[in-house]
Amino acid sequence: MYYSFSGRLVIKEPGLAVIECGGVGYRLGISMNTYTKIGDVGSDCLLFAYLSVKEDALELYGFYDEKELSAFKQLISVSGVGCKVAMSILSDMTPDTLILAVVTEDVKPFKNVNGVGPKLAGRIILELKDKFKNTSLPSSPELLSAAASPSGNLSEAAEALCALGYSRSDAFKAVTATGFTDEDSVDLIIKKALRSLAK
Repeated sequence: MYYSFSGRLVIKEPGLAVIECGGVGYRLGISMNTYTKIGDVGSDCLLFAYLSVKEDALELYGFYDEKELSAFKQLISVSGVGCKVAMSILSDMTPDTLILAVVTEDVKPFKNVNGVGPKLAGRIILELKDKFKNTSLPSSPELLSAAASPSGNLSEAAEALCALGYSRSDAFKAVTATGFTDEDSVDLIIKKALRSLAK
């Protein structure tokens, strides 16, 4: 029914955006990833939309780009994953890191997501793995190359950055951007990645 909303951003809060289109304010639930990417209140804003239809309510959800919207639709196709849980996942993970976790069968990125336990994380991976192999949501080559050898030095360096508080997405991007390989020392990779993250 709704594809997108474009207009003036009148309210911006964690988990919520209101866009005024033609004099009407539309309230959309948003992820933290979308929250950090949209502009300030008063600026023009475009969000792709999904309308959730329930017996007692209609709820709109907004997404910064079509990649996040598609990831959301894939998540809610999983048994036991509703809209709120899907938004929690996309608040803690980007679409790329979600795909990375699924295709590498890594449940660790889900452990801090509100409402997702080990069993549900396993079900998400099981039900989406085949879909993501041929999905229109390609994971970045850098993230996949970093995950190609989970015991390698690039992955070890990324995990160390995660332990320091960086997101999994930022950590993998930083270590692969160093230009180093698994043959280089973990310490060297971490030091260069930290300099990149500090900029």
